[in-house]
Amino acid sequence: MKKITVLGVLFLCLSQFSCKEDMLVTTDPTRIGTDLFYKNETQFQQALSGVYGQLQNITNSAYIFQEFPSDNTTLDFNPLDRGGAAGWEAFEFSTVNQGNGEIATVWNLYYSALYNTNFTLEKLASSGLDATVKAPIEGQLKFLRAYFYFNLVQYFGDVILVTSTLQNPNQAFDLLRSPQADVWAQVEKDLKESVTLLPTTYPAAQIGRITKGAALGLLGKTQLTQKKYADAVTTLKQVTGYSLNPVYADNFNPAKKNGPESIFEVQYQGGNDLGEWSTFAYTFAPRLSGAAVTGFANTTPGGRNVPTNDMIAAYETGDLRKDASLKTSYTLNGTVVPIPYVIKFTHAHTITGRTDDNWPVLRYADVLLMMAEAINEQSGPTAEAFGYLNQVRTRAGLAALSGLDKAAFKTAVLKERRVELAFENHRWFDLKRTMTPAELAAFMNAYGAKEKAKPTVDRGGIAFNAQDYVFSDFEYFFPIPAPQILINAKLTQNPGYQ
Repeated sequence: MKKITVLGVLFLCLSQFSCKEDMLVTTDPTRIGTDLFYKNETQFQQALSGVYGQLQNITNSAYIFQEFPSDNTTLDFNPLDRGGAAGWEAFEFSTVNQGNGEIATVWNLYYSALYNTNFTLEKLASSGLDATVKAPIEGQLKFLRAYFYFNLVQYFGDVILVTSTLQNPNQAFDLLRSPQADVWAQVEKDLKESVTLLPTTYPAAQIGRITKGAALGLLGKTQLTQKKYADAVTTLKQVTGYSLNPVYADNFNPAKKNGPESIFEVQYQGGNDLGEWSTFAYTFAPRLSGAAVTGFANTTPGGRNVPTNDMIAAYETGDLRKDASLKTSYTLNGTVVPIPYVIKFTHAHTITGRTDDNWPVLRYADVLLMMAEAINEQSGPTAEAFGYLNQVRTRAGLAALSGLDKAAFKTAVLKERRVELAFENHRWFDLKRTMTPAELAAFMNAYGAKEKAKPTVDRGGIAFNAQDYVFSDFEYFFPIPAPQILINAKLTQNPGYQ
């Protein structure tokens, strides 16, 4: 593959080619070179696990780019520490620019993962492994590459698209952004190939790996995003073998991981020293809550991803999902503190800072709602479309809907997705999929006006900046990180960030 992060490309390329110049003749005896690795199934499984590990790193901060920019979440404002204002807070306040450090980091995370994905695919193709052994490994890697680009193209629009490794480090300076259509075509290609390569299930010891159902689910979402409604319906109807959990909260219970509704979730494991734990409970707990939320004192909760007043109001009376998703306050030393927080990923754990919560990427409820949306866009609100929507509502303890026209049904599905998939990193992409840039700008400015008039969390007397919650249509895409353009002058910046 070709490297995506140009800095990373140069570093890796130089490390690959420097030995040819005989500038460095010693080797590290504690490491295995690529010429000795990638020789058997065990080593390829280890390389695949490494990419899964990078997926964890990407998921740890995904809420910044997929929830914060939307109307779902805000932050527990700290008037004494404004260090985050130019970084992660900028995604909440619509003040992201090309110098934002979080943008640079996420770009590097994705392209590092893509390099390792592509490199492993190349080694796999030239290996002598039996076809039955190679197929699921190849399928998982191609799904991961598709998933990485699925996110990147929605973050940045045109992005660097490469699927083969560099043969010369100078090629790094010739990398250009590919049109979105080309990126989407590659995502579809990888997913369609994954469908043919992946198994429906795995042995118990491998539960949690990417399956055929996951590839079909993401392919359907890719087609829906591109407004290929007929294709999306056909694809999503092939996602079989799953069912809604009778109890909504069980989808997030670490003791019930990878249950009947789970199509794909990022795996974490707490309670040990293996380095595979998650920390979402600490990231999302109110910043001054101490042990009141996490159960462990002497910690510094992040106060991020706070459910907004607008989000809280979106739940209908009697919706069983609300109490499984958020709380509107916590109690500290006998005092009720009215700061909301997400509880989907807050469960009992044994070691400070090491939680066992997985992160759901695809659930069957998501598939049902996508089918309802795609059918409505194609044929209007048919009985079948209502059936998919109402399966989700009935599980939530709500009355079934009926008698809606096409526009009202579309609104109902979007609202249902908001509360059903709340805080699972779907909202920003849902808004972008269903609105033009101008419509999204108007929507976000209306939300911002409400949040400025009545902030979800008290700001300690600090006034909003004049640019806070001022959303322009060009912010439909994030800026290309400034360091990448400094390194490679052939890269172009997204309009509006010049």
